[in-house]
Amino acid sequence: MATKSKGKKKAPIKAPGRKPAPRKGRFSIEGKRANGKNAGHDLQHEVEQLLYRQAELLDSQQWQDWIDLFAEDGVYWMPPERSHKTWEGMPAIFAEDRNLMTVRMKRVLHPDAWSQRPLWGTNHVVSNVQILKDAKDELQVRSRFHMMELRRDDVRHFAGSYTHHFRKTKDGYRIKLQRVDMTNAQAAYDYVLQVWV
Repeated sequence: MATKSKGKKKAPIKAPGRKPAPRKGRFSIEGKRANGKNAGHDLQHEVEQLLYRQAELLDSQQWQDWIDLFAEDGVYWMPPERSHKTWEGMPAIFAEDRNLMTVRMKRVLHPDAWSQRPLWGTNHVVSNVQILKDAKDELQVRSRFHMMELRRDDVRHFAGSYTHHFRKTKDGYRIKLQRVDMTNAQAAYDYVLQVWV
C-alpha cells in the first residue's frame, strides 16, 4: 500500500515581478515615504486643519487673522498662468507681502469701499491635500480649492490649486509662500477680485 510523503510542502511558485519604486518625496500605497519613513497621520491632520482654518478666516472675513497666518516675509502669489516661476518682473494677479495685504485689508474695510456695500460673501472648499516635502523646518503642501463668490445676485466660481510653503516657528507653522494657480485665471470677468482666493 502506497504511503504519503512526509516531506515539507513546497512553497507555491510566484510569478516574477517587481514592485514599482515609489516616487521620491511621495507616499506609496502602504502609507510610507520613498525613504521608508511613516507618512505621519498627525502631520497630515495638522496641515489639513491649517488649510481649513485659512479658508474659514477668508469666508468669515477675519482679514487680520488671515494675514497673521503668514510669516513676516510671507508672500501671497497668483500668477496668470502655471508656466510662471517668479513674480519679479512678471505680471501677476496677486503678488503681495504682508504690507500690501494690510493695505488691501484697510481698503476693503473702509466705509466708502463701494465693492463691499452690496450683499457679498465667499465660500471655500479645500481638498486633495498632499504633503510634497517634509524637511526639518519647512513643509511644501499642494491642495485643490473651489470658491463661490456672491455679490448681490451675481455668483462667480473660481477653482484651481494651492501650493503652500510652510515654515516651522515657535508659534507653529507660518506661510512663507502661498501660490494660487487658478484654472479660470484667464476668463473674462465683469469686475476684478477684491480679496484673496
